[in-house]
Amino acid sequence: MRLLLLLLAACDKAPPDSAAAAPPPPWPDPTCEGPLFGAPNATTGLDEADCAAFVEGADLRWTPTPLSADDLAALRGAVLLDTLALESDPYEGPAPEAADAERVCGVVIEESGYRLVTFEDPDAARAAGAFVSHGGPCGLCSTLTDLAVYAEQPDLTAPVRACGLASLGDVEATAACIAALGFTAPCAQVWAYNVRHTQSACGAVCLSLLDAPYHEADGSLNDCLACDEAESGPVFKAVAGRTRRNTGLANALCRPCEEVWRIDHAPLLAALP
Repeated sequence: MRLLLLLLAACDKAPPDSAAAAPPPPWPDPTCEGPLFGAPNATTGLDEADCAAFVEGADLRWTPTPLSADDLAALRGAVLLDTLALESDPYEGPAPEAADAERVCGVVIEESGYRLVTFEDPDAARAAGAFVSHGGPCGLCSTLTDLAVYAEQPDLTAPVRACGLASLGDVEATAACIAALGFTAPCAQVWAYNVRHTQSACGAVCLSLLDAPYHEADGSLNDCLACDEAESGPVFKAVAGRTRRNTGLANALCRPCEEVWRIDHAPLLAALP
C-alpha cells in the first residue's frame, strides 16, 4: 500500500506534457554557428557550403518549414481589418529609432479577418492569443499577403531592381511595378521609395555592379547591396516592419545566422479560417 501511495505522489509531481509547453523563443541566436542563412541561387555568388536554409546552435538546429501552395493561398485569402497607408516619402523624415530587440508583430485572428498588433515580446503575444508573424514592430509590409510574396519568391532583388531601372526615379511607376509582384500597395510604396533612395545614394556603384553576384567570396554583400543596406535599410526596416530575416525566410541574399528570427508559421496557418 505504501508503495502505491509513493507512486501516486510521484505521478502528481510529474512535469507537464512537453507538447503543451511554450515553444522556444523565436529571437535570433547570438551563439549560432555554421554557414550564412539563405537560399542561394545562380546570382548569389555562394554555394550551400557557405549559405544554407538552417540555423545551427549549440543545442538546436532550426530549419524553416516550407510553405505550400495551399498555405500561400490561405495567407492571401486572409482579410486584413486594419487600414495601412504611407502618407509621404519616409526618407525625408528623421532617422528612425532602433526598436526594442524583443518586440514582435503579432497576428490577432477575429471572425471577419485579422489585425496586426505590436507586442513587447513573444510571451505577451501568446498571452493575448496572437501569433508571432515577425520580429520587430508591425509595419506596412507586415500583412499576410506580403508574407506570401516573401515566402513564394526567394529572390526579390532581381525583379525589384528591374522595376527601379524601368522607371528611374518615378516612385508611382516603380510602386505599380512592385505591386504587380503581389505586394500590397502600401508595402510596394515602401519598396519604391527604398529603390529611389538607393538610386540616389548608391547609383554609381550599383550601375557598375548590375551583373555582379550578390555576395563577395568572403560572404559579404557586394558594394551595391552593402550601400543599400547602410543607406536605405534602416528606414525601410522601420517602416516596412517585415523583412525576410525577421520572418525566418531564406532567400537569395544570405544573412548571418545571428540576425535570423526562428519563426514557425504553421500555428498561424492552422488557425486561419
